[in-house]
Amino acid sequence: MKTPAKAKLDPRYAEITPGEILATEFLEPLGITPYRLAQETGMPRSRVSDILKGKRSITAETALAFSLYFGNSARFWLNLQSHFDLEKATRGSLEKIKARVKPLQAA
Repeated sequence: MKTPAKAKLDPRYAEITPGEILATEFLEPLGITPYRLAQETGMPRSRVSDILKGKRSITAETALAFSLYFGNSARFWLNLQSHFDLEKATRGSLEKIKARVKPLQAA
């Protein structure tokens, strides 16, 4: 089975982490500090800091907290993380995976 053309990754977004989006699209425009976000969501400051630095992924629990805090959906946050993870895996591992996977053949 071939990969659909639409599934090709957009290089403009390859290196944008969910933490960068959190910072530039939410915290900065709203004037919210990472410390305040941590305090008002009940998260450890280290978790928020690591997400902002791209050192930690957004988990389902974190997505729920962010969605309640910012008034959007948990799916939004998880989709950001999934998109980033897929971009990263595609760039780093796709060729190795292609070499070892034997596509299912129709009977």
